[in-house]
Amino acid sequence: MNETTLLEKTAAELPRFSPISLQPIEKGGSSRYFFRVSSPERSVILVQDLGEKEENRHYASMAKFLSSHGVPVPRVLARSDGEGLLWLEDLGEQDLWATRNEPWEIRRPLYESVLRGISLLHRIPSHATDVEGLHLQLAFDERLYCWEQEYFTQHCLGELFDVAATERSALLSSEAMRGLASDLALLPRQLVHRDFQSQNILIRNGEAVFIDFQGMRPGLAQYDLASLLCDPYVEISGKERNDLLMYYCELQAKAGTGVGENFERIFWQCAVQRLMQALGAYGFLSIHRGKLAFRAHVAPAMIRLREALASLHPNDRLNDLEALVSNLNDPQGSRG
Repeated sequence: MNETTLLEKTAAELPRFSPISLQPIEKGGSSRYFFRVSSPERSVILVQDLGEKEENRHYASMAKFLSSHGVPVPRVLARSDGEGLLWLEDLGEQDLWATRNEPWEIRRPLYESVLRGISLLHRIPSHATDVEGLHLQLAFDERLYCWEQEYFTQHCLGELFDVAATERSALLSSEAMRGLASDLALLPRQLVHRDFQSQNILIRNGEAVFIDFQGMRPGLAQYDLASLLCDPYVEISGKERNDLLMYYCELQAKAGTGVGENFERIFWQCAVQRLMQALGAYGFLSIHRGKLAFRAHVAPAMIRLREALASLHPNDRLNDLEALVSNLNDPQGSRG
């Protein structure tokens, strides 16, 4: 649809809103299109979905569900499912990533706000989605964890770093890698955001609001926490990370939800798993989608992955993967 058509449809769906301009918003690796539609008084966000991902169709129903449980998400103003259009309240342009260069005394309260919000999501009873007829994506199970590992070996190790197919295959079939997937799959699951990184968290009046939650599914809380606290897009020191993990544990304890004695051990397993997924995405998006900006995130993600591997419990070590990534050079320099 062209600009005129989108403005006309906005006027039709929001009768009290008089749109006069439409500005595209760049949105990372998303397959959807985002626009800020402005009137003389205010602005709204228009999302256009071309149907590439089935999960995007459930954004509005998930937003309503999460809001009903106190999770901070944008308010849905209108929707036109047949045309793949969705109108949301405009929460501004500042995301958590935009604060990355601020002193920690400014960033810490923002991260604590994020953790207060995500702890609410993690405490939603799993049966609540069934009661409300919500459509979730497939749960994190051994198959999905293995898929993430394959995604990493193909698009990152193979396509970015030219690691030989035989070496990649041996890594995937190793007892340790298979064990990681099976160990995580055996743990009790709760609802998780699935892509809980700094660019999917908006900041409004000093409080966090979550976006891009359409991939929500049953999984492990530590996967979300690792996405946030080992985020390749930002720098968080070890002490800062530990303080925030403790803050999350205190939130859950006060709410009567224990995190378990192996909480930190599972966190580092999830960190390795999540960082492999992120590195696979950077390779796929930069090579197959032409989004070359994602190449810049490969080097910091590799640093985070090495740190996570070194932090694993002795019984969870992935020695073959650790040895492999320790010898990889930044593909920015070798492949342009």
